[in-house]
Amino acid sequence: MEKKKVAFYTLGCKLNFSESSSLARSFLLKGYGRVEFHEKADVYVINTCSVTDHADKKCAKVVKQALKNSPGAIIAVIGCYAQLKPEEIAAIPGVSIVLGASEKFNLPEHIENHLQSDETRILAGPIKHVHTFVPSFSAGDRTRSFLKVQDGCDYFCSFCTIPLARGQSRSDTIQNTLNSAKKAIETGVKEIVLTGVNIGDFGSHPDENFFKLVQELDKLQGINRFRISSIEPNLLTDEIIHFVSNSQHFVPHFHIPLQSGSNKILKLMRRKYDVELYENRILYIKSLMPNCAIGVDVITGFPGETEEDFLETYQFLNRLDITYLHVFTYSERENTTAVKLSGSVPKEERLKRTHMLRILSEKKRRFFYEQHLGLEAEVLFEAEENTGMMNGFTENYIRVKTAYDPSLLNQIKKIRLNKIDGDGEVLIEEIPIFQS
Repeated sequence: MEKKKVAFYTLGCKLNFSESSSLARSFLLKGYGRVEFHEKADVYVINTCSVTDHADKKCAKVVKQALKNSPGAIIAVIGCYAQLKPEEIAAIPGVSIVLGASEKFNLPEHIENHLQSDETRILAGPIKHVHTFVPSFSAGDRTRSFLKVQDGCDYFCSFCTIPLARGQSRSDTIQNTLNSAKKAIETGVKEIVLTGVNIGDFGSHPDENFFKLVQELDKLQGINRFRISSIEPNLLTDEIIHFVSNSQHFVPHFHIPLQSGSNKILKLMRRKYDVELYENRILYIKSLMPNCAIGVDVITGFPGETEEDFLETYQFLNRLDITYLHVFTYSERENTTAVKLSGSVPKEERLKRTHMLRILSEKKRRFFYEQHLGLEAEVLFEAEENTGMMNGFTENYIRVKTAYDPSLLNQIKKIRLNKIDGDGEVLIEEIPIFQS
């Protein structure tokens, strides 16, 4: 008897990828085979995001794609969008089942129960009843594993729907998190990325916090790298920064959300810091780790952001010693306080500001890369699809590429950074690759 097949399509953040991967493994335990999303499957799982309006619209397109691949397949939609607007998703033709924040972790059982039904089922309870932390990590998808260490958020920034979609901040014990990390290490990955909604808020249990977790993870054997994903500037403490600067496993790379370089706008956003605190974080990092990569999230066109406010943000970012920007164009989200604010910025102006910051980001990244030309670095290699090339990242997040060599896959090798190509990636052509 042929195995049933399941395929996943994941939108959004690293946290979604870690949960999709864990759910995929639960299907394998039920006897399913996993296939690519463009292949014919019996079940298609779409793990959604709802950070932007674009993420919502993408869901309907992916459903159509799944039906084209396999008419009559069961299509399950999970994730943040599914929690926030389950009825809206259920109205999309072809959707079989919609699962909310807690129900999604029992996805295989819900699918089996749905086999006898022709009606679209919605299982999405109130988010206030979601209190359980469900561990997960990605495996088999790439050379890195995304390890979920925290979920939910208590901050309620005025633009954000995530607390409504994922519930209150929660995490596991340090010991249980270490056990999950060990399982990820056993899959053979060389790098683990710590993920969550607000990872710096780790510590749902007495006398445990994110710094203590970092200290314990650093003691694990069999792993080359730990990378901290996005962490709030007010939760990135001096002790964490100092520890990373001396760590053998935690790499010199931070991603620190800013959102605006204007204190006026930060206050409207209900962020928990000001630009002075943010700048101090950057200065302290660079004083200990001059070669540290620093990524920054920014939102353009937030309600009330005048041209002067935007220029204040631009100038602030321009003078900061940062590496790259992730720029988001503000989009109105239901049930957030930001939609009630006055001073809506025209969409054309929002896009113009986004474009300006993305150009600044490329300049920052290129300058950072140029400072490393001629130097040696260790790169974790993975293959590019259908290009005949390999790419990878240094410890401090410089992207490099070289000619495809299967012996390099999932290997960390010492190389010399040679030159920057037209795409802004470092080439290492014709440069010897040294055993690390």
